[in-house]
Amino acid sequence: MITKKILLKGITGLSLLFPFFVQAQDNYSFDKGLYVNKTDTIPYRFLFPKKFDPKKKYAVIFVLHGAGERGNDNEAQLKYGPKLFLNDSLREKYPAIVVFPQCPKNGWWSNTDVKQDSTGKYVFRFKEGGDPTPAMRGLLGLISEFLEKPYADKHRVYVGGLSMGGMGTYELLRRRPDVFAAAFAICGGDNGLNAKVYAKKVPLWIFHGGKDNVVSPDYSITMVNAIKAEGGNPKFTVYPNDGHNSWDDAFAEPGLLPWLFEHKK
Repeated sequence: MITKKILLKGITGLSLLFPFFVQAQDNYSFDKGLYVNKTDTIPYRFLFPKKFDPKKKYAVIFVLHGAGERGNDNEAQLKYGPKLFLNDSLREKYPAIVVFPQCPKNGWWSNTDVKQDSTGKYVFRFKEGGDPTPAMRGLLGLISEFLEKPYADKHRVYVGGLSMGGMGTYELLRRRPDVFAAAFAICGGDNGLNAKVYAKKVPLWIFHGGKDNVVSPDYSITMVNAIKAEGGNPKFTVYPNDGHNSWDDAFAEPGLLPWLFEHKK
């Protein structure tokens, strides 16, 4: 098997130098990477396009996992979503660098307070503004580092996530609205007051399960209305019979990748 090795430098002298291995096109596994900058550490998995050519530029897609996949094993974050990006025909038609970062075990992508009421139902309070969480700070550094590479197309950078990752997606759009060409949020939520920052800058496709009893679909409805009120025009798909695992149907949407790739900065 032929293996190409590409050495990428960190964004500061304190960042690690880490090797990127792009496997031959008959090996579809995501390879491992690690972002480290001072106290910020984010493990991640990545997939380069088939027939990767470092002299060309490729779209970059960041996919944020949910709370159940947190940790430092650099494995759990691949539980949901990779199947879409490993599809042969889609890899040929939509060549991209796909990155799955992993949030630390006790971390949270976004500025969100999570509690359970007396019935055990989860209640989320999304903050307006505020400093990034340690996980978000590391994620921002990882994204900046990737986009410095000569083969990263800065006009085609996308982000999406599920549950906690959907919440993180909204926060990334608030913190870097000029970076992302399009985004998708699955069963997530945000403070509607934050929508004014990204409503007209980033096309957004929002998904939710109608029977979600973990993250209520009301959170997505709130964001759809807030984005529209600020002049945006989000796509909104509700799967009426889905519970919290609406990501299964969202990642199976035949139009998701075509929709993402039709947008450029």
